[in-house]
Amino acid sequence: MAAKSVRAPVEASAGDPKHAARATRSAGRKMRSLLLDAASPLFKEQGLSGTSISDIATAANAFPSQITYYFRTKEALFVECACRDLLYLARATEQAALKAHTPRDYTRALVETVTATDSVAFFAEALTLTRRRQDLAPLVERTIERLHAEGARAYASQVARHGWRSLRAPDESSRRFWAVAIGVIVEGYAMGRSPEELCGEMLRVLGEQAKSAGDTARLRLIEDRDASTPSDGES
Repeated sequence: MAAKSVRAPVEASAGDPKHAARATRSAGRKMRSLLLDAASPLFKEQGLSGTSISDIATAANAFPSQITYYFRTKEALFVECACRDLLYLARATEQAALKAHTPRDYTRALVETVTATDSVAFFAEALTLTRRRQDLAPLVERTIERLHAEGARAYASQVARHGWRSLRAPDESSRRFWAVAIGVIVEGYAMGRSPEELCGEMLRVLGEQAKSAGDTARLRLIEDRDASTPSDGES
C-alpha cells in the first residue's frame, strides 16, 4: 500500500497537462534555435535566393515542414536570423569594450568588433527585404529598439564607471554609433573595402564621443585659469 501511495503522485505529474505543455514549449524553443543556427551561415554564404528550405533542413537535421511550421516562410527565417545575429554582435561589442579605460579605447574596441564580422551587412539585407514584406517589419523594429536601449545602457554604465564626460546623451550616442556602422559597412561592402578600412572610416566619422576624467579635470583647470586671468582692459 505504501509503495502505491508513493508512485501515484509521480504518475499524476507525468500526465499533468501543464507539464506536457512546458515540455512542448521547451522542445519548440530548442528546434527554433537549431534551425536559426543552421540557416544563418547558409544565408550569409549563399544569400536568400541561393539557400533553399531543403538546404536548411539538411543542415539542421530537420524536416522542411518544421521550418514552415516555426517560421512560415524562408524570408521570415532570414529576417529573424539577421536580427538575432545583430543582437549577438551587440553583446560581443559590449564585452570587448569592458576592458577599455579611456573613451578612445572604448570606441576603438566597439568599432573593431563590429567591423570584424558581416553581421551588420546581413542585417542591412533584412532591412531591404522588409521594404517589400511589411509583415516582417515589426521584428526589425523591435530589434532596433532593443539594440539602441542596450547600447545606451552599456555606454551610460561605462561613463559612470570611469567618470567620463560624454559629449552626447547615451541614447543619442548609441543611435549614432549604429547608424554610422550600418552606413559605413554597407558602403564599404559595395566598394570592396577591407575590415581595417571599414574600422578606420568608422573611427573617423564617429570622432570623439567622450572625455576621460583626466581630460575633464585639465579642461576645468584651464577654464578656471582663464576666468581668473584679467583681460587687457582690466589690467
